Amino acid sequence: MTDDQGRKPATFQGRLQLDAFKYTTAEPTRRNPPRAASTPLQTRAQDESQTPFLSPRKRTSSSPPKSSPAKKKRARQATGYAPPSTYAHLPLLPDAIAHNLLVLFVGLNPGIRTAMTGHAYNHPSNLFWKLMYSSGVTPRRCYAEEDRDMPALYSLGLTNIVARPTRNGSELSKAEMDDGVALLEQKARTYRPESMCVVGKSIWESIWRVRHGSNVGKQFRYGWQDEGENMGAVEGSWAGARVFVASSTSGLAATLAPAEKERIWGELGAWVKMRRAEREAAESKEEEEEEEEEPERCGD
Repeated sequence: MTDDQGRKPATFQGRLQLDAFKYTTAEPTRRNPPRAASTPLQTRAQDESQTPFLSPRKRTSSSPPKSSPAKKKRARQATGYAPPSTYAHLPLLPDAIAHNLLVLFVGLNPGIRTAMTGHAYNHPSNLFWKLMYSSGVTPRRCYAEEDRDMPALYSLGLTNIVARPTRNGSELSKAEMDDGVALLEQKARTYRPESMCVVGKSIWESIWRVRHGSNVGKQFRYGWQDEGENMGAVEGSWAGARVFVASSTSGLAATLAPAEKERIWGELGAWVKMRRAEREAAESKEEEEEEEEEPERCGD
């Protein structure tokens, strides 16, 4: 076949063999493949039981489970200074104090629950009453509701360096803690306890800062302090109350291990038990001497 000018039409014949790229099959392809009915029913059941149908949306049992991210424990948000007006609606906690105590315990300040209930160290997470018993400071397990009875029962008193309540110690300022030192000195001079137990490092840091005009730094230590650090000393008449620095009992204080807290408080407990026994022995001796003098008086 040719065009009007006698030329043959263009073709790829001889240049590109397109036939070589054709898909050919020996058998005609059926539109619908034969159903599996030819497979015996029993064989099919076995195959299906061994190879269960897996949905593409579901994870196979052989695939390793994805590890769910561990729930992060909500961190307690640190709070800053809160002015007195923040908790002005809460009542102040009165001291449990008397003359000639064995130990006057000095806390930081009342917490919200303590202020609301009117009893010292009255929070489930606070270890004060537990450590008082386990250390031997009290001969039995006492509770916050008995705080007012401590002076009469065991010659133990309770006070704080700051009177106003807050949610935690971070809401107090260093200035008001330092201002509370003078009042502690005055209480020591007035009631003259044998010792004062500072319940927490931050309290002793304030006392030291006021006395020495600097931070305690590396000189800090728990336990009994030097005699020169006695509280409320009156020159020429009273040497002052011995100072013992104990670990904080707050549930938020996790710097020290429980065993270390027990050791620190145990040192105070050993001294209290010794002094209580000595006091009881002295009282018994006085009673015996009074009984011996009584017949002489009757015979006069």
